[in-house]
Amino acid sequence: APAKAPGAVVGIDLTHALDLEEPPIFYNKADYLQTASGNKVSRQSVLCGSQNITLAGKSIVKPGVILRGDLQLLRIGKFVIIGDNSVLRPAYKKYRGNFALLHITMSIGDYVTIGPRTVISASSIGNCVDIGEDCVVSKRCIIKDNAVILSGTVLPPDTVVPPLTVFGGNPGRYLGDLPESTSVLQRHHATAAYRRFQPLPKGAPIPK
Repeated sequence: APAKAPGAVVGIDLTHALDLEEPPIFYNKADYLQTASGNKVSRQSVLCGSQNITLAGKSIVKPGVILRGDLQLLRIGKFVIIGDNSVLRPAYKKYRGNFALLHITMSIGDYVTIGPRTVISASSIGNCVDIGEDCVVSKRCIIKDNAVILSGTVLPPDTVVPPLTVFGGNPGRYLGDLPESTSVLQRHHATAAYRRFQPLPKGAPIPK
């Protein structure tokens, strides 16, 4: 028999170790609009100024979500999950001696998950970011790649969240660092959440 490398794990295939997913979440197909690029947008969401809202593809907009594209451009990446009753509202900054307001384009990267009942007025959110439920991300915040915002966090205006960090509390503050593998885990988390969200099979009872 061939020699085994020292410390090798025998008989365990880790190729699909990240494929241990939770069961599907079914939705009534009539309650969602699905675009050609795979976006699933609830008919109970509100897209103000829809001509200014871009969804790159394979994103989910849950019921009660409000996207304020009427204020300024909203650019949303792929595999972005926006939880129920969340609000994305582009921030503003004052100019000309505080006599006028200028709204700022909001950009959200890929593989971003936003929990229910969260209000976001950030100027930018990077890739592979996880924002919990019941958060407030105030005006002009910048959240860099691979960051985590814990549930219930309130980030003050103009907060900058560095890459690979965890912020939490009210007011939101730095709580610790994340491993380099965070991007892989969050990418899997976001894509799994999209795959789990499936239309109800024909003839099945509508979920309450």
